[in-house]
Amino acid sequence: MFRLTKSEIFRGKYDFNAVHSRGRSFANHALVLLVVSDERYNGKVGFAAGKKLGGAVVRNRVKRLMREAYRLNKNSLRRDCGMILVGRKFLVTAKCKDAEKAFRDLCRRAKILKS
Repeated sequence: MFRLTKSEIFRGKYDFNAVHSRGRSFANHALVLLVVSDERYNGKVGFAAGKKLGGAVVRNRVKRLMREAYRLNKNSLRRDCGMILVGRKFLVTAKCKDAEKAFRDLCRRAKILKS
């Protein structure tokens, strides 16, 4: 088992805004994936859940689901890009398998899976 280190996670508004403005966006019913190919964001990831999803408990659960989906598939992703995952309303009631399936689908469409 491995963890996400602080150096692997986007921290701060500047990094989120940079990826949001320059990244490509892919979406499905559960997630929005923003991907940017830039050496500065080499393998970094960020997680976001807006207030429309619910209170703090609900938003934290959605972020935990996204982190777990990322963690389970981390070794199969390319390391030359940075990404932000944004949760949607579907994840409020979803199970971990649903989040993982939605994440893999977006990664396949964004072509960030290793061959």
